[in-house]
Amino acid sequence: MWSKAIIFAAALLLWFSDVARSQQTTASVNPASSISARDCNAGLDKSHATGQEVEAAPAVLHFDDDFKILTQKQTELAQCILQADAQSPQQNASEACSHSLLLNFEMRHDGEPERDVPIGRLPGSTAFFYESGMTIDADGAPNAYHPDNSGLDDLANAGSPGIWEGLAKDADGEPIVQGPNDPFPGYYVSSTALADRSKPMNDPTRYVDASKIPFVVLPGGMARQLGARPGDFAAVFNPRNDKSSFAIFGDVGPFDRIGEGSMALADSLGIRSDARNGGARRGILYLVFPGSGNGRPRSIEEINGEGQRLLLEWETSISPHGCVIQELVPALQKNSPTN
Repeated sequence: MWSKAIIFAAALLLWFSDVARSQQTTASVNPASSISARDCNAGLDKSHATGQEVEAAPAVLHFDDDFKILTQKQTELAQCILQADAQSPQQNASEACSHSLLLNFEMRHDGEPERDVPIGRLPGSTAFFYESGMTIDADGAPNAYHPDNSGLDDLANAGSPGIWEGLAKDADGEPIVQGPNDPFPGYYVSSTALADRSKPMNDPTRYVDASKIPFVVLPGGMARQLGARPGDFAAVFNPRNDKSSFAIFGDVGPFDRIGEGSMALADSLGIRSDARNGGARRGILYLVFPGSGNGRPRSIEEINGEGQRLLLEWETSISPHGCVIQELVPALQKNSPTN
């Protein structure tokens, strides 16, 4: 059964996307029409009632229909608030559900634009959020890549001769092969952007093991633009099965792709964690806390502890802002992940 945390996290991101798209048509709103905060509050009441019905309904039997209704109510609420803001922005500033579109990240496939992923932030917080799919990253696992391509992941995902990106390299730029005393002799040493720099380059334990540590992967340029660096923390939600997990920013991915996580993160979220054939196409919700880490790998216990603290701080920072948000954060606190 769905928890309130996942319902409202999903509603928040769907609502945010609808508002971002609706901003393009704000100028066409008829100024003669009269929309009050009371009208929007009525829409909020309907949205809350729908959310309660979704929570009470059998998740498998009624999920698709109920979630469509919930999304429709949230969209109607967003449009109501947007129009009210357009007519009386000062009067409604404290009543409307606040949002901030940081950027539209352009996803590309084979060099061609595929779709835009809105990246959002709530007032009072530096954390940013987005909805995307999840491809599976095996980097950092000692058995991720093998010279004969028999590792957990396809060797092509580690790069190619001369431009290896997912492998540790020697002084000549050649990938390092594990020796007889390493965890998987004959396999390459797979690297991650986040690393324990007190250990040598050829030590497989220098890197964050994707098979054991839940981590997210972010495009380097976007991460820098939003103030995130490897070692920062995140919370990730899978609304389809009501699973969630804290994570660390463990690796940097392609500049034109977003939505990637480690095998361990996929396992925690109930997503198929096969690096070659697993993943989820859409519907995974990411909340990233930039500037929250120390640039070093962390244990699962540290990731969960810091993640819990940051989620509580996020609640405090955004609680004065936005009607839907005031409903979201207590549920996030009550149902925050502990795995």
